[in-house]
Amino acid sequence: MVNHRDQPASRATAMRWSILLLLTMMVCLGHFNRVSISVAGNERFIENGRIDRESMGQIYTVFLLVYTACMLPAGWFIDRVGPATALTWMALGLGLCVIMTGVVGWQSESAGGLWLSLMIVRGVAGAASSPLHPAAARSVSLWFPAGTRIRANGFVTAGALVGIAVTYPVFGWLMDRFDWPWAFVICGSATMAFAVVWRCVATDGANDHRWTSVAQRAPVPRSDEPAQSQPKSPSRSVARDLLGLLRHRGLVLLSISYAAVGYFQYLFFYWIENYFSDTLHLPVEESRRASSAVMIAMAAGMACGGWAADSICRRWGQRYGRRAMAFGGMTLSALFALLGVATNEPDQVVAWFSLALASLGACEGVFWTTVTDMGGRGGGLAAAVLNTLGNAGGALAPWLTAVLIDRFDWHIAIGVACAICGLGATLWFGFDPTMPIEPNVPHADNAADRGETTAR
Repeated sequence: MVNHRDQPASRATAMRWSILLLLTMMVCLGHFNRVSISVAGNERFIENGRIDRESMGQIYTVFLLVYTACMLPAGWFIDRVGPATALTWMALGLGLCVIMTGVVGWQSESAGGLWLSLMIVRGVAGAASSPLHPAAARSVSLWFPAGTRIRANGFVTAGALVGIAVTYPVFGWLMDRFDWPWAFVICGSATMAFAVVWRCVATDGANDHRWTSVAQRAPVPRSDEPAQSQPKSPSRSVARDLLGLLRHRGLVLLSISYAAVGYFQYLFFYWIENYFSDTLHLPVEESRRASSAVMIAMAAGMACGGWAADSICRRWGQRYGRRAMAFGGMTLSALFALLGVATNEPDQVVAWFSLALASLGACEGVFWTTVTDMGGRGGGLAAAVLNTLGNAGGALAPWLTAVLIDRFDWHIAIGVACAICGLGATLWFGFDPTMPIEPNVPHADNAADRGETTAR
């Protein structure tokens, strides 16, 4: 029998990155199941005339509205039971809702009945999905030391874009092979199976894991996470109530900035394939490949941006490094998107849109790391506040984009998104991203986090 307490300290890194891989897969599945409805909508409903574009936009938006409305209760739930348990219930609930999305396809014969059934099921799916990103970010804050959290969060959020990227070809293939109701049933079942795997392996932090030794737990400093030894207790921020969080200027401005990111992202998440097929008139297979390429680019931007952000923060400090990554990424994203919509050459459009979403993805990890560092003991609820406002902006995008396209054209729809993204970038200069909500939680912008050395 192997005694885990005798294992070398290097196993800590292996266990930590194993948890990170599972978190990434969880987020990947969550977004695959979120965006798969748009693939079915574009290829089975809109194209065949069963549901019009604006009505499909309402189905996409109801998921996001309920998802957003349930975000704050989800944050309380995460801080109450711990992120590992919250993610287990999230995956089980979402998987069941995805299965039911397929079931309504067998039960609803009329277009009106199908629309209403999808509105209800996708709304419930939004509620089930609400703990996903706050719980993942909270898990990273409990498993990883401060100097590596941005890259870890970048890796996790990259999983979302990998999930979206593979949705177009994989879910499209499943629809072609089994038809769309069975495709949803298969994907929902796989998500519920993964929830069981996650529950068997994951814990809320290295200090709780049965496969880690004392030496393996040491790299996550307790001074960075005062609640790490008791992650399942109610957070002090929750006890003082939500208003205590909303009085923090930095958290509010950070969340509004993330709302701008959400609007920009969700425009592309839900309508990019339609843009390639409807505006550029690409065949179905080419539209799927082009959509996947753009999303893979954003995933690469998230992963690489996390590494770059940690490096920049070591040189410039957390305050200026995080501002530089967020402002630079959001501004470049808006500029590249405008260049993309200015041309009708498919290869150029794919290239510009890929650069736009890669630039936006590069700053994703900064948002999630900053909010959980601000939140301290109430990191789950603070992350839920961020995601609530982020998705309040994102929830408008699927429906409002459809309205702008129908009333005007794609140039106006994307131009509005670029303006919103640019304005959101400027908000980073209105607050200190290292200022914690709880005054007794140490600033992230200390000498150790900057990578500075002192004379001895």
